[in-house]
This record gives sequence, C-alpha cells and structure tokens, in this order.
Amino acid sequence: MEESIKKFFDYIGEDREREGLLDTPNRVIESWKHLYSGYKSNPREILDAVFSDGACNEMVILKAIEFYSVCEHHLLPFFGKISIGYIPDSKVVGISKLARLVEVYSRRLQIQEKMTTQIADTLMEVLQPKGVMVVAEAQHMCMIMRGVEKQNSIMITSAIRGLFKSDIKTREEFMGHIR
Repeated sequence: MEESIKKFFDYIGEDREREGLLDTPNRVIESWKHLYSGYKSNPREILDAVFSDGACNEMVILKAIEFYSVCEHHLLPFFGKISIGYIPDSKVVGISKLARLVEVYSRRLQIQEKMTTQIADTLMEVLQPKGVMVVAEAQHMCMIMRGVEKQNSIMITSAIRGLFKSDIKTREEFMGHIR
C-alpha cells in the first residue's frame, strides 16, 4: 500500500520526497484501518446485548447518531446523522448497540441509500420487532467539492419496515420525535 500511495503522489504531480509527505503513506494506511474498520465486524454480532422483555412494546428511538463514511463512487467522505426507531415484539437491545451498528455499516465504502437499508434490515432480522424505521441525513463531499458543487445540499434517506410502513400514525409519531 505504501508504494501505491507514493505512485498516487507521482500521478497527481506531487514530489513524493517532499518533507511533509515522507511519512504520509504510513499515516494514510493507519487512517484507512479506522475508516474501513467496519469490514472486520459482523453487524449481527454487534447486536449481542439482546434482552427478552415482553413488557416493552412501545417505540424505542435513538436519534441523531453521528456518522462518517466514504462514498464508494468517488472515495470522498459523506457524513451526517441517523435516527433509528423500533417497536419491540419481545426483544430489546442495548442502546449503545444501535450506535455501534451504525458505525459498522458507515465504516465501509458505502452509499447512503444502502447503508440506511442495511441498518433497518439487520435490526428486523436480529430483533424481529413489530417495525423499524431508519432516517439518515447527510452531506456528501462529492456534491460539495466536485461536480455540481452545491454547498448546502443534504440528502435524506429512509428505510421503513413493519408497523412503520403499514401504520401512518406510527410513522408520523417517529418523525415527530426526531424533528
């Protein structure tokens, strides 16, 4: 990888021997280990703190979970906040696990649409709740610093499952809580 990064410097016309760049390949490699750490985690195993609690059957929401990801199309960052709501059927999960689930999927090459869906589908599969809703809002550097260069654009995606999809009042309640 180190040699590939040096070849990148050559490709863009940069002096790979310049003082400020001498240790950059190692710094990039270390940052990539963190940025793409989601590949080393199984999202279903993240949700290991599942508790049977038949008494809890009301909406559970964790909102404004910040995330940082990298667009698989341009290798540029996108970042924002995700809100997750679910209605337990008999299982609840520790709330930190919801944030960790976001982290696993966001620390991969991604598109926002797929990430939103992956989070909802994983929760449906593992918790088997009555419904799940995930809303992601993000700014994409591929829109801001290249292409159309729209500085204030925000992309919103949602994934709606179960009761949230079939019952408009449930969906509206969730949206009211995250506003």
